[in-house]
Amino acid sequence: MNGIEKSPLDWVYEFASGPLVWIAIIGFLGGGIYKLVTMAQLAKQEKVIFPTMSAKHGAHSVLHWIIPFANRNTRMRPAFTIVSFSFHLCLLITPLFVMGHAVLWQQSRWAISWWSLPSGLVDFMTLVVVFACLFFAIRRLAAPEVRNVTDWTDYALVLLVASPFLTGFIARMQWLPSKVMLTLHIICGALWLLAIPFTRLSHMFWFVFTRAFMGSESGKVRSAKDW
Repeated sequence: MNGIEKSPLDWVYEFASGPLVWIAIIGFLGGGIYKLVTMAQLAKQEKVIFPTMSAKHGAHSVLHWIIPFANRNTRMRPAFTIVSFSFHLCLLITPLFVMGHAVLWQQSRWAISWWSLPSGLVDFMTLVVVFACLFFAIRRLAAPEVRNVTDWTDYALVLLVASPFLTGFIARMQWLPSKVMLTLHIICGALWLLAIPFTRLSHMFWFVFTRAFMGSESGKVRSAKDW
């Protein structure tokens, strides 16, 4: 190798940016499919779920819960609603449209390209995610109704979600050695993807279905609105 011996950090970086990324992607996709299939099988065993589902009432319920302040519960907690909706929006959009990720996909063997967001906006959205995670952690400590059902795994998940954004921001700002932070960023992102299907983060897969069922039960069976 031109007489240059690789350091342990080089080996870790190569593993993280190569095999670990693929392990994370395969685990995320495979775990997500497994979750959806097993959820469908469980729903089939419960004889009332599929007959209760209504496209009309289910769609109404989903729309009322993904639009800020469209339902009574979100209007009762305006601060939490603003933080929560901002968090989820930035959490989904930032990793997809940050320039560094877009460049990596363009340089891959598939040469996939799409547009990226301005770096200043990405920085802002990254900080929104980090501070929202801090807000959620403090809320779990301060609010009795949440603290009573919280254990250490909830704080671990908050930290896990925040870690790819925090390490990526530090790497971009070059506050610490860039290769160390970039390696940590990749590892944290891979662990985050792997955790989604197998932890409470998996609600991203079944939120639409559970909300649609609740809306269908309320509207079709009870002739009421669940929002």
